[in-house]
Amino acid sequence: MQGTEGLHPSAARVARALGELGIQGPVRQFQESTKTSAEAAAALSCELGAIASCLVFVLDDKPVVILKSGAFRVDTAQFVQLVGGTNLRRATAEEVREATGQPIGGVSPTGWPARLQVYIDDSLADFEVIWSACGTPNAVFATTYDELCRLTGATAVTLTRS
Repeated sequence: MQGTEGLHPSAARVARALGELGIQGPVRQFQESTKTSAEAAAALSCELGAIASCLVFVLDDKPVVILKSGAFRVDTAQFVQLVGGTNLRRATAEEVREATGQPIGGVSPTGWPARLQVYIDDSLADFEVIWSACGTPNAVFATTYDELCRLTGATAVTLTRS
């Protein structure tokens, strides 16, 4: 991983964790927000689908993470049918911070206080380079589908495109 000089402390912490896991990045930090998939894609001049949104949900009272393409929304009813369970809702900002140690819009797929169940949208495999948040709403890192799967231990799912 590239040096962490000049990175926000949260982004630097994630960058170090990525480097320890052999993920080479690079990390890019912007003055403008990369909090939404659209903002990140615009800042990077890449396809919206190449942005891996790291969303925290609560499934039957347990936090879970869905890594999904920025081009699509999660069909929550379909997701519950795919993975089982009875109740799924978006985590609150406080629950996101508690589960990941990171803010909404900056949730990276690593650097969490504890391991979480992760599901990954298999449409991300269509992209050679994927960009994901790096611990803040202004930093992202480059990765691949295989690296994200290895990094998170994710279960691949086919999400309904909406």
